Amino acid sequence: MNVTGGQPAPPEAQDSKLARWLVVAVLCAILVAACVLGYLGWTSTDTSVPASGYVALVLGVVFSLVVGVGLMALVFYSSRKGYDEPVVLIREPESDPDDGHSGPR
Repeated sequence: MNVTGGQPAPPEAQDSKLARWLVVAVLCAILVAACVLGYLGWTSTDTSVPASGYVALVLGVVFSLVVGVGLMALVFYSSRKGYDEPVVLIREPESDPDDGHSGPR
């Protein structure tokens, strides 16, 4: 029984903890299944990959990581600099009738 401040936790909090652990368990099971399938797929053939194939694989992974990190850096930069703020219309001031102009130029 969870005790917070001398009182038992409400049932909703216990249900949400159970739901979180259930989600974590399902995601871990999916990760293990993906790793097993990847291993089986990698070792199920007798075909050998040439060195140029491994070089291409490494270069593709590195390029993808550089693009992903660069785009995330741009997202954080634009958010901190205020470029993600909504557009605000700034109206031009109306001309003064005493200056001899009847309206905007």
